[in-house]
Amino acid sequence: MKRRRSVPCGVMALASAAFLGVHMDAQIVQMGEMNTEQIRALDLAKTVILIPGDLLEEHGPYLPSFTDGYIDDIYTHELARAIVARPGWTVVVFPQIPLGTEPMNRIGGKTSFPGSYPVRMATLRAIYMDLATELGEQGFRWIFLVHSHGAPNHHKALTQAGDYFHDVYGGTMVDLFGLTPVSRCCGTKEKTLSSKQLAEDGFGIHAGAEEQSTILFLKPQLVSEGYKSAPSLTGGNFADLVEITKNKGWPGYYGAPRLATAAMGAVEFARSSENLNAIALQILDGLDSRKIPRWADRADPVGASADAVDLKDDQAIEKREMDWLKKNKIE
Repeated sequence: MKRRRSVPCGVMALASAAFLGVHMDAQIVQMGEMNTEQIRALDLAKTVILIPGDLLEEHGPYLPSFTDGYIDDIYTHELARAIVARPGWTVVVFPQIPLGTEPMNRIGGKTSFPGSYPVRMATLRAIYMDLATELGEQGFRWIFLVHSHGAPNHHKALTQAGDYFHDVYGGTMVDLFGLTPVSRCCGTKEKTLSSKQLAEDGFGIHAGAEEQSTILFLKPQLVSEGYKSAPSLTGGNFADLVEITKNKGWPGYYGAPRLATAAMGAVEFARSSENLNAIALQILDGLDSRKIPRWADRADPVGASADAVDLKDDQAIEKREMDWLKKNKIE
């Protein structure tokens, strides 16, 4: 029989910390790296689950298809740091889920477009309701979803999953970018570009000057140099974007990517991240997120029409899938 050697208490404490996979002063851990006992050891009352997401969606010839996801990953990192700066709090970061709905190409009747790989709204809602169920059954109380993709049906699905988590489990699950004060921050291009440049970029909400700038700052190695000479596709409102998207040769963006700069992206990201963190911390302090306006509940008639078209596309896809299952007698 081997004799057990005594282990100093200090070494045992360090081993315990290593086992838990966390630093005592800044507890940010990855869910995918944790085992059962590490998860059971969490203080669920002061543990926040962060789930970064967003879909693979075309962003034209100059930006990567996972533009929204790359941005969300860094938003999540900064939010985690802000939360654990508070004594006693732990953040568990869930593996990023690259699924979403309603890519911009859909608004112009283009149901399929290279770079866009959405799921149906009902599928997205089901995924997050299922996750809410599992996390709720295990006793988690705080969940923040980080999805900066600006599509109403996408955020309605996430918000509905969050409402389910609240009603069934009594916890808080918030789609942060579904909140108006988060999604509508921060107007950096209006403070940076000249009046002439603003007119050129117009309603460039997708892969225009501002989004192009953000990726130039965060992931410059993924930006095609062609953006510097990109022709501008200027629209003044959502209705204009619908017409631009219908064009046969639409390249997948709006506005003026050529006006983008990493400096503008740095300011935009910093302001947006700081605002996101501030609102999330207010929610942890007791602010009821359900009383914060949700921008997807807007009354824009053109936007509502586009949402309806997207749901109609979803229904057609679902019917095709269900017909195949029925034909093959799969339940």
